[in-house]
Amino acid sequence: MATKRFLSLFPLLLAVSALTACTAPDGAAPPTPSSISTASATPTASETPASSLAVSGLDAPWSVAFHGTTALVSERDSARILELDGAGGAREVAVIDGVAAAGEGGLLGITVHDGHLYTYYTAGDENRIDRFALNGEPGSLSLGAAERVFDGIPAARNHNGGRIAFGPDGMLYATTGDAGDRQNAQDRESPGGKILRLTADGGMPQDNPFPDSPVYSLGHRNPQGIAWDADGTMYASEYGQDTWDELNVIELGGNYGWPEVEGIADQDGFIDPVQQWAPQDASPSGIVVVGDVILIANLRGERLREIPLTELTTSTEQLVGEHGRLRDVVLAPDGSVWAMTNNTDGRGAPAPDDDRIFPVDLG
Repeated sequence: MATKRFLSLFPLLLAVSALTACTAPDGAAPPTPSSISTASATPTASETPASSLAVSGLDAPWSVAFHGTTALVSERDSARILELDGAGGAREVAVIDGVAAAGEGGLLGITVHDGHLYTYYTAGDENRIDRFALNGEPGSLSLGAAERVFDGIPAARNHNGGRIAFGPDGMLYATTGDAGDRQNAQDRESPGGKILRLTADGGMPQDNPFPDSPVYSLGHRNPQGIAWDADGTMYASEYGQDTWDELNVIELGGNYGWPEVEGIADQDGFIDPVQQWAPQDASPSGIVVVGDVILIANLRGERLREIPLTELTTSTEQLVGEHGRLRDVVLAPDGSVWAMTNNTDGRGAPAPDDDRIFPVDLG
């Protein structure tokens, strides 16, 4: 593991119109997008208003971040960064050099902070975090030269983690997978199977739980989402093996058990998840806290799960099977909630307009 010049980032937010349902009103024909998703397609403006369909024709999108009111999107396999225009259109900002897309690896999480775009990506046998200055104005954004923030994170075709975000404490957090080597998760010297916490310049915060280490929590198999509530409590979604996927409340220095335990085990030395689901109903990915609920986008489960902060052991489900695989869910600056599909990643059944980002009505 090597730490290099690290950088800062700023929280994600999207410019959208008023919160509306993602489906057409009763009796109305569904919206017909003008762009068709193919491996080489560039998303174009939809004939429907942004409030009905934000953008379509994306290629295996992975993450959404926001530069002011401009939404930026990462595509895993193409390594493209796109900017959305708020009216259903998108343009290519850049292709990130060095991305080696294979299996679940590629260009994964992105976030923005202090005028820089941060990227988490797979490069051969390691995952890296780089940053780029964001130059220009919306509609003509470009990226400056790459600066290495952190590298040496184990990589493989599967279990790469990949979510990055700045917490309320101003520190950069990154979820990492075990890269198929289970022992990484319990090895404090390995950055694999962890949630990492770094300063804005890539250093080790003095109040991290382990001296001179980026490790904030360990014992993770493949955490895919992180979010904080108004009190600063951190939550993480995580893929299990064959038995249980998890929602965890993340504690400083906490050990979440993998590979010794999976799901709720009530075993000394390990922190149990607050809720667990069978993988066929879940595969939880991006998460966000909206008011007094946690929202979790689910891939294999093809649903949006809603969990009240006051009752973390319960949940309700929305959009079950309506849009296919859901990779991310985000909160826009105006309070709207948007979900991202992930049906063109090789595991889904894409519709002609997939992949898409669309608004969600929480009701």
